[in-house]
Amino acid sequence: MSGHVHPTHDDPVVAGLSESVGGPAGDRIGRSRWWTPLRVVVLMAAVGFALGMVQKAPCVEGTWSEGDTRYSAMCYSDLPFLYTLRGFAEHTYPYTDDAETRDRYESMEYPVGISYWAWATSRVTHWLEGSPDLDERYARSVGELQADPDIKRETRLYVAVNALGLALLTILSAWLLAKVNPRRPWDAAIFALSPALVLTGLINWDLLAVATVAGALWAWARDRPLLTGVLIGLGTAVKLFPLFLLGAILVICLRRRRLDQLGAVVFGGLATWLLVNAPAYLASPTEWKVFWSFNSDRTADLGSVWLVIDQAGDLALSASTINAWSWAFFALWCGGVFALGMLAPTTPRFTQLGFLIVAGFLLVNKVYSPQYVLWLLPLAVLARPRWRDQLVWQAGEVLYFATVWWYLGGYLEPAGGGDAGFYWVAIVLRMACELYLVALVVRDVWRPERDPVEREPQVTSTRSNAVAV
Repeated sequence: MSGHVHPTHDDPVVAGLSESVGGPAGDRIGRSRWWTPLRVVVLMAAVGFALGMVQKAPCVEGTWSEGDTRYSAMCYSDLPFLYTLRGFAEHTYPYTDDAETRDRYESMEYPVGISYWAWATSRVTHWLEGSPDLDERYARSVGELQADPDIKRETRLYVAVNALGLALLTILSAWLLAKVNPRRPWDAAIFALSPALVLTGLINWDLLAVATVAGALWAWARDRPLLTGVLIGLGTAVKLFPLFLLGAILVICLRRRRLDQLGAVVFGGLATWLLVNAPAYLASPTEWKVFWSFNSDRTADLGSVWLVIDQAGDLALSASTINAWSWAFFALWCGGVFALGMLAPTTPRFTQLGFLIVAGFLLVNKVYSPQYVLWLLPLAVLARPRWRDQLVWQAGEVLYFATVWWYLGGYLEPAGGGDAGFYWVAIVLRMACELYLVALVVRDVWRPERDPVEREPQVTSTRSNAVAV
């Protein structure tokens, strides 16, 4: 089997399923020159993303805005709404202080990486559709544009352009994850066939950050700290969570007394983040700050434990109160992960520490949009590569995915009015399933003999980071 750890020999769930097709893989498996594990994983990722596109199909005909289909069929996506509401249908650059533009459109509440991508894909859409008559569009309101059949067709093309780009990034992510550990390429199949990926990949642009995280894991496994930092910096310019991976690298470098590697990662990350943010900041400091002010002023929002506390207790918690408590809890969580990493019998793997830190952030964050599961996915599948445990965790995510649309559609409200208690239950169950996976990873760190990856012989290498992923 070319030295690969085959899941039918390594994973109890896969081994059990293999009995229906003749049992675990034998010596003849893996001899094909074409169907290598890497290519099979890439194909799985393509199929998984295609299933996600099919799942969004019920919303396409109505361009996501007609009736309650986006909630009843659970096919909602931010992409078509932002195309017109943020001015991309009219060639509007997100970072401009022009007074008329700001009066006409809402500001982009996302980091610069997503804003650049959303604007660039709109230009590709216009190139494919033909240059629009901007004067004619400016003469109408944004609401009138949204109702125009030609704009609706163009919006569907915009979503298709983005879907193609995100599909390529998904395939790239699967390829990178499969190459992190040369002996265990099949672990990436958990990512490629993830129910969470199928359901949430097209809700927003979070897969941009996922690709940078997969790249950072791959670069770190190949002892390339500067490239690791560059990819973390690029990811942080897209979404905030890749920044937290620096905590994992801090623990590993302290334990291995490799502060030079830590310096290279921090330098690469900071320089990249500054370079990516510079054009937006120089064009419009006010619009660049929108992401930060929007999140600072946000109160208890969808999917968060703060929403449950706020609604159940009828507390009307202020944004400043939630900010203080959530960051305090996250700081305590990071302190616990740091202590665990420094006191563990052996140096924990990058993915284990990264998963624990990002999981802690999501557990106490003010909002948990359904696509945020993607933030954990590449880290989780390599931190605990067991199908049973991944499916338990993702079962909670799938339940939450369904209930958040039912909640927004008003389907969970009691007949006499009031709060949707079942939505609170779904939030708590989602958190419990996440904590289940957290507990297993903590156990694996503290007792390395229980770690599925550490139980397998490692690839011989003189590079210090080759087994730290």
